[in-house]
Amino acid sequence: MINPSERLSAPLPRRRFVEVLLSGGFLATAAAFFYPVLRYLIPPKASDLGADSVVAGRVGELKPNSGKIFRFGNRPGLLIRTADGQYRAMSATCTHLSCTVQYRDDLHEVWCACHNGMYDLNGRNISGPPPRPLESYEVQVRGEEIFVRRRREA
Repeated sequence: MINPSERLSAPLPRRRFVEVLLSGGFLATAAAFFYPVLRYLIPPKASDLGADSVVAGRVGELKPNSGKIFRFGNRPGLLIRTADGQYRAMSATCTHLSCTVQYRDDLHEVWCACHNGMYDLNGRNISGPPPRPLESYEVQVRGEEIFVRRRREA
């Protein structure tokens, strides 16, 4: 009869080692397959989809007649300081094919490089293929920080 303490110290047989290795690989493959399927079937909470208010920049960071891209939740936003010093903010996702737009200081307009779409400083589409305006955001300057938030529906 084999002593139980000898059994614990005995080396793992090669066949058992291969079985453990293969079953671990199978489990990892199954998890890699089912995780994206579950993420698709179970949508994220509304709070994970985007932020309500973010700090888009600091006062003095933008020169007059310039713009910058910032993160608004999981999407890009565009903060613009106009030539007269006002701040404007809008979504930086083109309404045509979801390309990222940018501010053109030479034209004083927002431009989508994908298909040459143009928006004015209020986010209204003025030329090119964009079918609708950009979503505009409220801008508030508090101290040294520039806060941007979604406009409230009336």
